[in-house]
Amino acid sequence: MTHSTLTSSRPVYRPVFKALHRPLTILGVDRRLFFLALMVGTATFNLFYSFVAGLLVCGGLYGFALWATWRDPAMLNILLASSRARRRYDPGKHRHAAVEVQAC
Repeated sequence: MTHSTLTSSRPVYRPVFKALHRPLTILGVDRRLFFLALMVGTATFNLFYSFVAGLLVCGGLYGFALWATWRDPAMLNILLASSRARRRYDPGKHRHAAVEVQAC
């Protein structure tokens, strides 16, 4: 390539594959939520020595994760980012102030 072709004013188009922009899911659920459901189900199985209890907990968490992924795929990222935010920026963590209105 010569110097004149590198500095041309025409835009350069490069192919972008759709797979790069899809979220990483396992069975339709965000992969982190899937592994969380799997690990909690496994911990339940190990704690209670009950395969049915482990399956129920894993299935319940998987169902919740499927609903959460369907409802808003970015919710997990928002929740993780909000845990690092300072308290004053989170309006849900402020104390409620009592306000009294009096007539003049």
